Amino acid sequence: MSAGQLLPFFLISVLCILAPGPDNLSVVSYGISQGRRAGMLFGAGCASGCLLHTFWAFIGLSAIIAASVAALTALKIAGALYLFYLAFQAFRSGGLAGLKQPDASASLRAGSIYFRRGFLANALNPKVALFFLAFLPQFTRAGGISVPAQFLALGFCFAMLTLVIFTAIGAFSGAVGEFLRGHSGLGVWLDRLAGTAFVLLGFRLLFAESRR
Repeated sequence: MSAGQLLPFFLISVLCILAPGPDNLSVVSYGISQGRRAGMLFGAGCASGCLLHTFWAFIGLSAIIAASVAALTALKIAGALYLFYLAFQAFRSGGLAGLKQPDASASLRAGSIYFRRGFLANALNPKVALFFLAFLPQFTRAGGISVPAQFLALGFCFAMLTLVIFTAIGAFSGAVGEFLRGHSGLGVWLDRLAGTAFVLLGFRLLFAESRR
């Protein structure tokens, strides 16, 4: 794979990852309301979802979903309902977005919850599935390594870029959240803000038109 092939891919991928969307806005919401670790792990979960979407596109499942109005609608509803669930967790919390700050013994379990939430939020978004189906083939070229191998390699690279950028966003938003939580009474309101963001993202996904 040549530099002329990879450089545009990396540049466009970075712009796509940074563009405001449900995933990176959710990372910001979790980082601010839950802290640096939560934002970074949620972002890592989103990045792992990119690997799943790469696999779906590779085996043709994304193409099947794209060709079916019923499948697209079902996936869209599932994704929106999951965002509403995250909103519910935020609204019902006492300042920790539905999760208590873990002690040392519960750290691994709590981390897996944040990671799993990020993974599901990404995996249940049909717009991400359609994006991978349309985006990755544009950067494959005949000759050299096989086109399927290029497709998988590009998907992996996109996921790794997502991991780096989203964890950086999570770390930064977590630092902002820690500063704000230093002011009495703001913790609960930060969770309310996060819950509102999840509700808006859910409705945005639910009523968005999916191009086939």
